[in-house]
Amino acid sequence: MEKIRTLGKTLVDEYGRERIFNGINVCDKGAYDENEKIRHYNYEWDDQMLADFKKQGINIIRLGITWDAVEPEQGKYNDEYLDAVRRMLDKCEQYGIYAYIDMHQDLYSGWGNGPGDGAPAWACHTDKYTYKNPKLVWAESYFISKATHRAFDNFWDNKYGVQDAYKKMWVHIAEKLDGHPALFGYDVMNEPFLGKDGGKVFFKLIRSVVGTTLTDKRISKKKLLKEALTKGRAVHVLDLYTADIFSKIVNKAAPLVNKFDAGRYMSFLDTTAKEIRKVSKDPILFIENSYYSNLGIKFDGRPITVDGKREENQLFAPHAYDLMVDTPMYKYANNGRVKAIFDRRKKEQDDTLDMPLLVGEWGGTSDGTDWLHHIEFLLALFDSYKWSNTYWAYHNGLIGSPLWEVLHRPYPRAVTGSIESYKHDRDANTFTLTYTQDKEFSVPTEIFAHKKIESVETDGEYTIEEIDDGAYLVKLTTKPGKHTVNIKFEGEGFSYISSNAAANLQ
Repeated sequence: MEKIRTLGKTLVDEYGRERIFNGINVCDKGAYDENEKIRHYNYEWDDQMLADFKKQGINIIRLGITWDAVEPEQGKYNDEYLDAVRRMLDKCEQYGIYAYIDMHQDLYSGWGNGPGDGAPAWACHTDKYTYKNPKLVWAESYFISKATHRAFDNFWDNKYGVQDAYKKMWVHIAEKLDGHPALFGYDVMNEPFLGKDGGKVFFKLIRSVVGTTLTDKRISKKKLLKEALTKGRAVHVLDLYTADIFSKIVNKAAPLVNKFDAGRYMSFLDTTAKEIRKVSKDPILFIENSYYSNLGIKFDGRPITVDGKREENQLFAPHAYDLMVDTPMYKYANNGRVKAIFDRRKKEQDDTLDMPLLVGEWGGTSDGTDWLHHIEFLLALFDSYKWSNTYWAYHNGLIGSPLWEVLHRPYPRAVTGSIESYKHDRDANTFTLTYTQDKEFSVPTEIFAHKKIESVETDGEYTIEEIDDGAYLVKLTTKPGKHTVNIKFEGEGFSYISSNAAANLQ
């Protein structure tokens, strides 16, 4: 497999081709055993899953692991588990799929039998506070649990040496996995949370919602009451909170989030990167935004530095979701609200970070197909920004579902030059790529095609290889200059956006 590195705001391979990665999260958080009081993990994935991924055009996996699985006892690493992770990388290599290691956490820890995951019991220092499982929603502990807040604060302050232990754990992982051909990079912590200040942010947001609702003239109070009191319409109250209004609401909490970004978080990334780079030089290091920036609050981080120098191989991996995610109302997800979040991430990529962007988490699930216009919309947005992505998340029943079909799409996997634009027109059933090439290449441009091809228009020479039944690879050889490739697929096109009038109003 080709080595991948960063170059400006692009990802390139060892031949100098610009690369786009189309992927999915596969995160095994484990199942808690009440009798043994431990979490069980299973990374013995089968060939069928990888074969289905390859046919889907997936060329990267965000591989989620957890601290309590790696280091169940302080200083004692579970190398059998890491050997299993390495075997998964072996499988990925076999199918031509890259993977990056995500150190996943939710609510800091699983706290025994709680809904979270992450830190082992020995690293959960809550001082005088006792953790209680949430009663309403899984994320409740982020907002009001003093035990969760204290555990995070003790981590960021390195009280009890917890952060030092976390870094040593990462060094051990890097030593075990370094040099694997399928290893793409290290995502050092999933959705870092502020600690006590995170609780303050929550209440600031509540006050901001109330204040904005009462004072902002753009919110029709008459319409709000009508929607709220009409049976079956209450969910549409949130439609009144447009992207501009929602941005105004969440930005009230920005100072606390930005203080964390620029202070505790960037210091943690710098020092962790320094330790990892002592044993593992090549894998790309990931910068995530904090939990609350998923809502669109500005991310005030900067590029990672090691010993005062900018780290050469790093990328930005933000997450973003609509308010409705994780609820039965996800079918009412608002395209405009989520676009505003990603537009902010684009500005940060261009103005502050100057590095590639791979959307680490996005999406969601719901019943029916009314919400699939939202998925189409976001994929088209990522394409317009030339962003790679890993969808959240793989689950039983996904393969072959309507969602799986929406995620099945063409994209430029490797391009001999600089990509100017690419677009999948679902209605017209076409794909268009434009790029500029400044030299001769010994390898071709490669475009993944998700269905049979009717025609290809190009000024170069091409071949079409069948990957599997219903999946193809267009290999194109061109000379220096500007090139446009138009691919027409067999059959009729279809778009959930076009078929859903409500989607076009968001």
